[in-house]
Amino acid sequence: MEEVRLFVERGGEVVYPIMLVIFLLWFYLFERIFYIFFIHPARRAQAIAEWTSRSERRSWHARQIHQDLVCALDFGLQSGFSTVRMLIVICPLLGLLGTVTGMIEVFDVMVQFGGGSPKPMAAGISKAILSTVAGMVGAISGLLAQYILLKVVDKEKQRCHTSLSFD
Repeated sequence: MEEVRLFVERGGEVVYPIMLVIFLLWFYLFERIFYIFFIHPARRAQAIAEWTSRSERRSWHARQIHQDLVCALDFGLQSGFSTVRMLIVICPLLGLLGTVTGMIEVFDVMVQFGGGSPKPMAAGISKAILSTVAGMVGAISGLLAQYILLKVVDKEKQRCHTSLSFD
């Protein structure tokens, strides 16, 4: 825990919003995981039961009901990923903001003490690098998790479409 505190302290003020965005990102990712593995199977079973209990499945009306069932399942699986994508994009941008603010601090130190003393510049360089790392770690971990979840969603959508096929 001490390492995290030091990381945040050395990374500067921009690390706090990065941490907030990463928290929100993983909150949404865990919500999607919960939905896909715990809520969606019951909804899929309910949709399949509703479709198979129909005696007539060939009319225009039946096809509309079928399309509504499939779309509702697809929407449930896809929902929330636009927010995840947005949060993934924000992470490196906040890291870049931290880089810029850290470099501004380096230039301020250079103006005050001159370019010959690297020790006072180290704090600004540390802020620049650590905030960039924090933003990139958030983005990369989010991208990986999103990729895996979208693969699971694609397989589940295929499963739903074959389960709800016409006779």
